[in-house]
Amino acid sequence: MTSIDAEAVTITTMSEAKEVFRSKEMRQALYDRGDVVMNGVLVNLHGEAHRDRRRLENRLFRRETLQHYERDLFPGVIDCTLSPHVATGHAELVSLGHELMMNLAAVNAGIDRRSQTLAETARLYGYMMKFIEAATALHHVGDWSEASPQVVAALEAFDDEFLKPSIERRRQAIEAADVGRIAAEEVPLDVLSVLLRNEDQLHLPAELIRREVAFFLLAGAHTSATAFTRTIDNILTWCEGHPEDVGRGVTDSSWVQRCVHETVRLSPSSPIAMRRALADVTLRTGRSIAVGEKVVIDLVRINTDPSLFGDDAEAFNPRRELPDGVAPHGISFGHGAHACIGEELAAGVVAGPGREASEYEWGLVTVGVQAALARGVARNPEDPPRMSTGTARPYWAAYPVVFASGMGGT
Repeated sequence: MTSIDAEAVTITTMSEAKEVFRSKEMRQALYDRGDVVMNGVLVNLHGEAHRDRRRLENRLFRRETLQHYERDLFPGVIDCTLSPHVATGHAELVSLGHELMMNLAAVNAGIDRRSQTLAETARLYGYMMKFIEAATALHHVGDWSEASPQVVAALEAFDDEFLKPSIERRRQAIEAADVGRIAAEEVPLDVLSVLLRNEDQLHLPAELIRREVAFFLLAGAHTSATAFTRTIDNILTWCEGHPEDVGRGVTDSSWVQRCVHETVRLSPSSPIAMRRALADVTLRTGRSIAVGEKVVIDLVRINTDPSLFGDDAEAFNPRRELPDGVAPHGISFGHGAHACIGEELAAGVVAGPGREASEYEWGLVTVGVQAALARGVARNPEDPPRMSTGTARPYWAAYPVVFASGMGGT
């Protein structure tokens, strides 16, 4: 937790956290500093505005749509992204994870890739990394007033190169579908198409559509990319102490998903959630929160509560047994109306008894991690991973890896 939160009300129990998340008197406060991208996007909305936009965008996160992404669209994207790195035998996992998840998130956000070249990928990657700086501005180390104009410039360049052509193609498709020249199913199924179909109803100016699409790109890529790298690190470490599980990640999707959930529990994309009280609130525990007060929800502490997750709650353990009603990823995706809209897209649905394998949805992090494991990903013994010093959040700065020449090793 950072020093700017010293005067905030701090929540450290699951019950109080869920109550705060559900409260209509608690407004999102985590992204205020990065408003050059985050102003007016879904995660920052409240009340009716949030309800109306989420109701529309929820259509893209229905089970059948996510299964279509995972089974029909993502495998080809994953193979195209990983193949050049596998061919060279090595990669830097942090940038590879962001590239991979960016390519997947672009499908959901509605960003067309016209040339599909490495240079185009590099430019989109550069824009996205600037958008991520805005989303994580609360933990930015340095002068944010110097970094902010660079984010604005990246937004404008992204608009010219990627967004405007993507908008034009969708407007043409929507118009063609409306007059029957093409089937409705031929209109791209993504966030941008939903926004364009409803921009008058939602009163969305062009700059807000730009921020919303940029947000879905960064959110889908960044949180999943950090989970991707952290999960691989955790699996490699786990297998060093549990040789019986070496190779399991290649064949057992359910086990990989449990590893992803354990990773997200221990290392949520942000260690805290933050709200600001719009009115005086008294929680069921008797705790009083005054209007205007900032509330910090300590996700890491809640997610490592021994009463919920066992005596080894701070350890990575994909064999963990959980009490009924406790999510395997803790409260990392939030709760209530403001729970992360992309939770199932990223983490899938927990496989349960009585469900056919064809009904499972593993999540894009699971399928990405499993694809890397199938290609024999391992730490580079000559170049150890390093943590970032540019943010107060615990991120890897660089994670060099090698790939086995054959498939199937870990």
